[in-house]
Amino acid sequence: MRYPSGLAYPCHDLLHPTFAVTLSTPTPPADRPLHPAMNLALSLARQALWLTSPNPRVGCVITAADGSVLGLGHTQRAGGPHAEVMALQGAAERGHSVQGATAWVTLEPCAHQGRTGPCCDALAAAGIGRVVAAMTDPNPKVAGQGMARLAAAGVQTETLNPQDDIAVQARELNIGFFSRMERGLPWVRMKVAASLDGQTALQNGQSQWITGPEARADGHAWRARACAILTGIGTVLEDDPQLNVRGLNVPRQPHLVAVDSRLDMPLSAQLLDTQGAGDQARQIWIYTAVDPTNAAQAEKRAALCARGVTVIDMPGPGGKVDLATMLRDLARREINELHVEAGHKLNGSFIREGLVDEYLVYLAPQLLGPGQGMANLPVLTALSDAVQLGFHAVDRIGPDLRLLLRRV
Repeated sequence: MRYPSGLAYPCHDLLHPTFAVTLSTPTPPADRPLHPAMNLALSLARQALWLTSPNPRVGCVITAADGSVLGLGHTQRAGGPHAEVMALQGAAERGHSVQGATAWVTLEPCAHQGRTGPCCDALAAAGIGRVVAAMTDPNPKVAGQGMARLAAAGVQTETLNPQDDIAVQARELNIGFFSRMERGLPWVRMKVAASLDGQTALQNGQSQWITGPEARADGHAWRARACAILTGIGTVLEDDPQLNVRGLNVPRQPHLVAVDSRLDMPLSAQLLDTQGAGDQARQIWIYTAVDPTNAAQAEKRAALCARGVTVIDMPGPGGKVDLATMLRDLARREINELHVEAGHKLNGSFIREGLVDEYLVYLAPQLLGPGQGMANLPVLTALSDAVQLGFHAVDRIGPDLRLLLRRV
């Protein structure tokens, strides 16, 4: 599987209205069905990787009976047309009739009125004769209703087996959306850059740069796909980071989450200057455990609010922010993928509470000796108590290694 920095986008030219293509159907291996049009739809969905948040990344291809492509498209930014509507518009712009055609879509067409109208109705009204979806939409407002309404309108429907390779890839592309819809939680991805002996900084705090420029650029690509980036107040006070996406032409900046139990956020922090403007403005949410009636903090709260920051009270045990409750709140704020870039203390808290779904670890080929580790974890007395992880992907990024691990 290929990930953000290595994604190939072979289909940009296909969006040009004069482009014509006919999909051939080579004989598939007996153990793996082949869906050439769905493969193309998946490539289109990947083009929406940094665009559609909080909506899923979806691609759609409309084909005639002879396999020729009539229209194609992917979901636009939130509030814009979905993949199916883009494909229908593309076919109309080319002067193609879609009467009786097949629509291949990487996610079940929606069946509810949100920022846009139901895509299932748009397909049926256009005269589409068959719809093949890679997956059922996990959104309770859809969850099979899109395909049911199409069938009721006389459209043939088919959904791929969840174990089909295309279905697996389509789900991976939308793993945060599925997490939010099925668990009521964002998909939490923790990013760490470390030496081979697991140090993220020297004892004096120096950490720039352990990994090479290729790994740092790759890290920004992973930031770009997230709905929000989370850090702790310790990182803010020590490094004064911007925590935005740089070096890439992205259509939006991920929102920012800061865990700040005592509301120590400096008004001069660089990250407060990264909000932007317009309908794609970056939201900044600070979660704190300070008593909201604390008069001494009233002026600080007011100053942060004047900067456009939302301060959210989320007290937990020991005067700390309740991280589990915070994640549920972020899901309600439509955060699909949460990208954690924090220090070893906050990392340790997330890991101890079992809140990390995926680890994005960059390892540099160097040994630093004593320093600051990846996470502040308790001393174990038995190997069986270790946090068990499985390798999901291992890649070379420049001189460094990129490891993607998930909980077993």
